[in-house]
Amino acid sequence: MLARIRAAITKESFPVRNPDLPHSAVLIAITNVDEPHIILTKRSAHLSSHAGEVAFPGGKWDDEDGDLLTTALRESREEVGLQAEHVLEIVGQLKPVVSRSGLNVTPYVAIVDDSAPLIPNLQELDSIFKVPLSFLMDGDNVRSKSIDYKGQKVVIPAYHYDGYVIWGLTAFMIVDLVNRAFNADITFNLHRPLVEKA
Repeated sequence: MLARIRAAITKESFPVRNPDLPHSAVLIAITNVDEPHIILTKRSAHLSSHAGEVAFPGGKWDDEDGDLLTTALRESREEVGLQAEHVLEIVGQLKPVVSRSGLNVTPYVAIVDDSAPLIPNLQELDSIFKVPLSFLMDGDNVRSKSIDYKGQKVVIPAYHYDGYVIWGLTAFMIVDLVNRAFNADITFNLHRPLVEKA
C-alpha cells in the first residue's frame, strides 16, 4: 500500500487556490505498517472555529515558518506530539483546497513511525485516533452529509468510523488521496446519507 502511495504522490508543488487568502497546511500522516492507518484528531469543543470536528494535524502558516511543509510539521508536533524523528518520509503534496472559514489549506502526505507516541494538546484537541486506510478506500463506507454553506445546501462526502464523523475538507482530502493512489473511484453516493449516532 505504501509503495502505491509513493508512486502516486509526487514531489510536485501545486499553487494555492486563492493567493489572497491566508495560508495553512495539514499533515496526512500514514503509519508504516502492513495495514497502514491515517492519523486524525478531534478538535476541542471549546474552540472558536471548527469546534468538535475531525481534522488532520495542522494549522495556519507562521511568519517564522520557512514554508508550508514546515507549518504542517510544526503544527503536528504542537497538536499531537509527532516529533521529527518519527516522520520517516515526506511523500509529497496534494492539491490545496480552500476551507469554508477562508483559508488556503495545503495537504502534505508523510509516512510516520506507527510506534510514535502521540499526545493530544488538550488546549486544541479532545482526542487522537487512527483509521485503517483500507476502510477509507472502500467506497461502501462513504456517505453524504448536507451542510449550509453561504446560505446554500451543499452535499459533501463523509465517513462514520468508531463514533467519529469524518467530513468536509478532511474527507475531501482523504478521497483525493485514495483516488490517486488506489484508483478507488470514490465520489460519494448522494442516495446514502450519513446517519449520525446520538
